[in-house]
Amino acid sequence: MEYCKRTREVAKDLLRGISEGLGLEAGHIEKTQNLEAGLQIFIGNLYPPCPQPELAMGIAPHSDHGFLTLLMENQIGGLQIQHNGKWVKVNSIPNAFLVNTGDHMEILSNGKYKSVLHRATVNKKAKRISIAMAHGPSLDTVVSPAPELVDGESNPPVYVGMKYKEYLELQQSNQLNGKHMLERVRV
Repeated sequence: MEYCKRTREVAKDLLRGISEGLGLEAGHIEKTQNLEAGLQIFIGNLYPPCPQPELAMGIAPHSDHGFLTLLMENQIGGLQIQHNGKWVKVNSIPNAFLVNTGDHMEILSNGKYKSVLHRATVNKKAKRISIAMAHGPSLDTVVSPAPELVDGESNPPVYVGMKYKEYLELQQSNQLNGKHMLERVRV
């Protein structure tokens, strides 16, 4: 319980900085997206050694829902992100969080921040363990581009608003497959 409470505070601090970076008030995301009642999901992953890792995938390529996902992992490696169309290995730092921006950060920022397409691979030597904490708004919050970041002509909205709960339901009803859910709310 204490871990969840502390990671929520780290996420809120990061979101305050992101708000300011977008030219908004520091507490903008926290207030407008109802983070006090926001959804926090604890995900534990265990990837045992695989005798033929070239024939298996730990987790298929996908982007996360929500605003931010904080990830800790043992030092085995296996997380990869897509950068310029290529898969790049992520080297984690001991006792540090890896922070992924999620689909709802991309929506809220009207594309200024991009959600991270990532996957997990397996290996044949050692088990990999990761703990992820996904942070999103309350289930009833409609996430759409912040009005301060759009105007009718030079910077129109790139996404339509959708209740967070509806987005999650759609995402859970489909196989993980890249960023296909984000494409469903693109204008």
